[in-house]
Amino acid sequence: MGWPVSHSLSPRLHGFWLKEQGIDGTYIALAVAPEDLEDSLRSLSERGFAGVNLTLPHKEAAAFIVDTMDSAASRIGAVNTVVVGADGSLAGGNTDGYGFMENLKSGAPGWTADNSIAVVLGAGGGARAIIAALLDAGVKELRLVNRTQSRATSLKDDIGGAITVVSWAERMAALEGAGLLVNTTTLGMTGEESLEISLSSLPADAVVTDIVYTPLTTPLLKDAAGRGNPTVDGLGMLLHQARPGFHQWFGAEPAVTDALRAHVLGGLER
Repeated sequence: MGWPVSHSLSPRLHGFWLKEQGIDGTYIALAVAPEDLEDSLRSLSERGFAGVNLTLPHKEAAAFIVDTMDSAASRIGAVNTVVVGADGSLAGGNTDGYGFMENLKSGAPGWTADNSIAVVLGAGGGARAIIAALLDAGVKELRLVNRTQSRATSLKDDIGGAITVVSWAERMAALEGAGLLVNTTTLGMTGEESLEISLSSLPADAVVTDIVYTPLTTPLLKDAAGRGNPTVDGLGMLLHQARPGFHQWFGAEPAVTDALRAHVLGGLER
């Protein structure tokens, strides 16, 4: 469920696993306006759905609709996965942090969180999950940069931990000494405004990752690679975050493979 949702690669992703696992099921994109979210979620059971994923702009709103939430969703205040119970109840979870960390481990195996400084751009639902995961992994400082500073301050108050809020005007200075830069905003995404940031202050060995995957190589990743920084694209986060939900809905353990990535990339190239 999203608004809009036609761009989503999730049907292609889950469709691959359903076929691979020999499961008689389907995964479809549902365009749901914000004002219709609660009714749409509450009707999942009667419509025969085992569950649903939520994307922009529904993740935070869903936290006030579901009947129960796992610890990750409760801490973050955002839901990206819903499992429909036999009684029609809605259990909300958040797998974004898991997906982000698994993608980071795969794409930048040399990076470690211990005593590292991470810079995160953006303070939305995706940022909340990523920040919580990075703090749990052991980063010593997380510098949070957002265009609306009050939203970043609210996120810091909600999650707690070693978060330093940095103004958008100081975003370049925030890169000094960092070991990881994460863009969670839509800036640089196809059809959106560009991300205006110089990487001149970023250490040459810092990992740069973008949760946007349209385009797969965003201008930020292109700039980082051009100066020799290790980069990790956002597609892997999408693939990995989907695994727990698929397991809960269908009882199977799907794998993120080269074949899956190639299949999903085919959806970007159309």
